[in-house]
Amino acid sequence: MTRTLDATDLARVAVFSALIAVLGLPGSFPVFGGVPITAQTLGVMLAGAVLGPWLGALSVTVLLALVAVGLPLLAGGRGGFGVFVGPTAGYALGWILGAAVIGLVVHAGARRPVVWRTALAMIVGGVLAIYAIGIPVQSLVTRLPLGETALSSLVFVPGDLLKAAVATLVVTTLVRAYPRGFRRTWRVAAPDRGRVGVAA
Repeated sequence: MTRTLDATDLARVAVFSALIAVLGLPGSFPVFGGVPITAQTLGVMLAGAVLGPWLGALSVTVLLALVAVGLPLLAGGRGGFGVFVGPTAGYALGWILGAAVIGLVVHAGARRPVVWRTALAMIVGGVLAIYAIGIPVQSLVTRLPLGETALSSLVFVPGDLLKAAVATLVVTTLVRAYPRGFRRTWRVAAPDRGRVGVAA
């Protein structure tokens, strides 16, 4: 079922766009033997899971549009159209697909998010979907073979899996503590098919 965007939807989109931007303020930091990662993908994961596929993707699109017009909202204070012709352009654009995939998986069947489905969403959408766009674009821009580019990208996988785990923890905690934040009506499990669970 589709519905038009209202003021609350727009406000939530703006909040998650801001959250992704704020998570980029520290820049990159080393983990797992000094491999630098940024926290902005964590914001993308949370946007997709909490807002759902379309609003989550919209929040990322809004952020990237602001970056394109020159605002330094990416990690390390990067901004401007040049970001989208550099080696990491595909990863940034992949955030849109990643947020959409996460939202689709987390809320599959309009059911209440559970740990296993949330974790799967973070890996499929927050890692694989982003890499599926990021690696080919990086290979194209750097003119390195696709296989070599993919191999070099493996060093970032542990950091991304760490962010996926953190996002899963945050989302499952939010489901229990503040389900209203998802602004959704969830179907209950099959044994209780006659009832509807409402995020209130």
